[in-house]
Formats: sequence, C-alpha cells, structure tokens
Amino acid sequence: MGFPQKTYVLKLYVAGNTPNSIRALKMLNNILEEEFQGVYALKVIDVLKNPQLAEEDKILATPTLAKILPPPVRKIIGDLSDREKVLIGLDLLYEELQDSGLELEE
Repeated sequence: MGFPQKTYVLKLYVAGNTPNSIRALKMLNNILEEEFQGVYALKVIDVLKNPQLAEEDKILATPTLAKILPPPVRKIIGDLSDREKVLIGLDLLYEELQDSGLELEE
C-alpha cells in the first residue's frame, strides 16, 4: 500500500473584494491547481462579513493565508504574489526541490 497523501487545509482571510484580495485569491488558486491538484480544501473568509472568525483566529491584516493542516499552523500575510515565499510558508518548497531532481547525492 502507498502512503496516504497529505491533504492541505487552507483558509484565506480577505476584507471584501479589494484588488489585493482578488489578487491573493487568484495567486493562491494558481498555486493550488499546479502544486496540490485534488489534495487541498480552501475556505475563503471575508472578515467584513465574519469579524468573529478573524478575531478567533487572531488575524490582524488581510489578505492572510493560514495553513491549518498538516501542522504546524502557518500564516502568510500579503497578496501572495511571491510564489516562492508562499511555497516555503506552506512547507512545500523542499519537497518541490526534491521532485525536480535537485536533491543531494547519497
């Protein structure tokens, strides 16, 4: 039997339909479609409509992307235009480097 695949649970906190929010969602969808086909659940939370959720999750700025699972919880603040920063923040970049054959020789 193969290893069960990790599922990533992500929450994107935005404040209404601002250009930054729209850009963050676009960037995130782009990354998710390329890197995590079928292994993610994304919830977009509008803090203007759900201020209590932002408060509970200690969200101080928008847009903020929170990776809930797998642990540890990570948060990335900003419009997510720096793809590498997003991947590092989601603990993905090292796996991607291995996949592209850049791992160290044994």
